[in-house]
Amino acid sequence: MGTLVATVPTRTGTLNPGAAVAASDVIPAALLGARGAYLEILNGGGSSDSITIQDFGATPAGSPLTGNTYAATVANATNRTFVISPAQGDPANAGQVVITHSFITSVTYKLTPLI
Repeated sequence: MGTLVATVPTRTGTLNPGAAVAASDVIPAALLGARGAYLEILNGGGSSDSITIQDFGATPAGSPLTGNTYAATVANATNRTFVISPAQGDPANAGQVVITHSFITSVTYKLTPLI
């Protein structure tokens, strides 16, 4: 399991080349802060990447989410950006958010905190 690292933008610009994903990655609660982060998945491989993102948040009505995950597919040669909220963190596991990938060859991520 890999721990994702965030790139914090600056006014003068910050290099953000991305980093390789693992089959299972963790975003620590400390990286999400009070506002959350953008997670961009870039799939440069030859197959789609089916991902699941943990979500221990609630529905707009305040009910717990079913299954505590949501799924998305990042087709090959595309990228997709997700908003990760601090409310998604697992309260039983220090508030971290876990992301799993079905395909990791040539798949990278960029994690940018909302400041």
